[in-house]
Amino acid sequence: MNILLLGSGGRECALSWKLSQSPLCKKLFIATGNAGTAAYGTNVAIGINDFEALKTFCLAEKIDILFPGSEEPLVNGVYDFFKKDALLQHIIIPGPSKEGAQLEGSKAFSKKLMARHNIPTAAYAEFDESNFEEGLQYLENHSSPIVLKADGLAAGKGVVITSDVAEAKEVFTEMIRNAQFGDASKTVVVEQFLTGIELSVFAFTDGKHYVLLPEAKDYKRVGEGDTGPNTGGMGAISPVPFAQAEFMQKVIERIVEPTINGLRSENIIYNGFIFFGLINVQGDPYVIEYNCRMGDPETEVVMPRLENDLVELVLKMNEQKLNEVSILHSPKAAATVMLVSAGYPGEYPKGKVISGLDKVQDSLLFHAGSKSNNGQIETSGGRVIAITSLADDLKTALSMSYQNAERVQFDGKNYRRDIGFEF
Repeated sequence: MNILLLGSGGRECALSWKLSQSPLCKKLFIATGNAGTAAYGTNVAIGINDFEALKTFCLAEKIDILFPGSEEPLVNGVYDFFKKDALLQHIIIPGPSKEGAQLEGSKAFSKKLMARHNIPTAAYAEFDESNFEEGLQYLENHSSPIVLKADGLAAGKGVVITSDVAEAKEVFTEMIRNAQFGDASKTVVVEQFLTGIELSVFAFTDGKHYVLLPEAKDYKRVGEGDTGPNTGGMGAISPVPFAQAEFMQKVIERIVEPTINGLRSENIIYNGFIFFGLINVQGDPYVIEYNCRMGDPETEVVMPRLENDLVELVLKMNEQKLNEVSILHSPKAAATVMLVSAGYPGEYPKGKVISGLDKVQDSLLFHAGSKSNNGQIETSGGRVIAITSLADDLKTALSMSYQNAERVQFDGKNYRRDIGFEF
C-alpha cells in the first residue's frame, strides 16, 4: 500500500514509525513531516489543507491510504472532498466526515451530542456575542473554579480554568470580544469544574464496531506539579495505573459505546480514531472533550505499546470488520518526556542546533518541532522532541527517558521532571 500521512508533529513521527513497520506499507509519504519522519518515509512539501494539491499528489503516486494525523484537514472536510471525487473515492481515509469531525471542531456540537445520548459530562452553557451580557450574568452566579472553552480549534490551548468570577469575566470578554483564540472563541462554552484525575482513551472504529487502543495520561501544564499555562502536552505515560478493569468497563458502557452508537443512529459518518479526554471523579468517568484523531504526546506512548499492524487495522476498518480484530497491548510501560523550546507555550526562538541525538540509548526519539538545515537538525517549533522509553515498569521507563533527556541538547531546552508524579 502507498500511504500519505498528513501532519508534521510528534504524533505524526510516531505514526510514521508505526506505519513503516508494516509489511503492507510499500511507500510512505508525509506532508509535510519533520526531521524525524524523514527516517521512515519521504517528506513532501504540501499543505495539509491544500486539498487540490493533495489530490494531484495522490493520483500521481497512486496513494491507497490517506492518513490524517492532524484534526485540521478532518474538520475542514478532507474526507468529504475525497469521497465526492470519482477519481479519489477508492482511497481509504481513517478519519471521519466533516460532520463527524465536529466532535472535536465544536465543543457545543459535542456537548449537545452527549446530552442527546446521556453521556456523562460536566454541566455547561454556551454563549457568543448575541448573548454576551447573559453570559456575564451566568458567570456571576456560577460557582468557582469556572472552566471556559473556546468552541473551535485552538491548538489544544483554548481551555482556561479561572479561580474566581472576576477572572472568569475577564477571560470570557477576551475570548468573545477580543478574539483571544481568533474565530475559535467566537462561541464560548462555560463548564462546571470537575475534580479528579484525567486520562485519555482511544477507540478505533469502522462506524459500527470498534477496538480500544492502550490508554494514556498526558501532562498539559508547562510547570512541575501541574502549574503554569496549558501546552500541547509536556509528556505522557501508558498504561494508566488507575484504569483497571472495573473503571474501564464503566468507560465502555457509559461513554465509548453510547458515543459510537449515537453517531451511527444520527447517520453521521465516522471512521477512524475517537479520542476520549476523560476525568475520573471518585471512580466514575466523565467526558472532558473529544478529539477526532490520536493525541499528542499520547500517540508517542500508545503506538510503542500497540502490537498490532496499524495498516492492517486500517484495512479492517475499511471493510467494517474491526469486530474480527483482537488488540494486543504490550505488557510493558511507556513514558514520554517532551523537550520544548525556551518560552513555550508563549513566544519561543527557532533555529537552535540540536545535538546529542546519536548519544540516546534504549529510547525512541519522535521529532515534533524540528527541521534539517544543511546537515544539521534544528528546532522549528515549541515542542521539539519526544523521548519515549519502554520498560517493565513505569518508574524504569521514566528514568530511561530522563537520562536521555539530558543527552539531547539545544539552547534553551526545557522539560518537566515530574511526568507520572501521581503514581
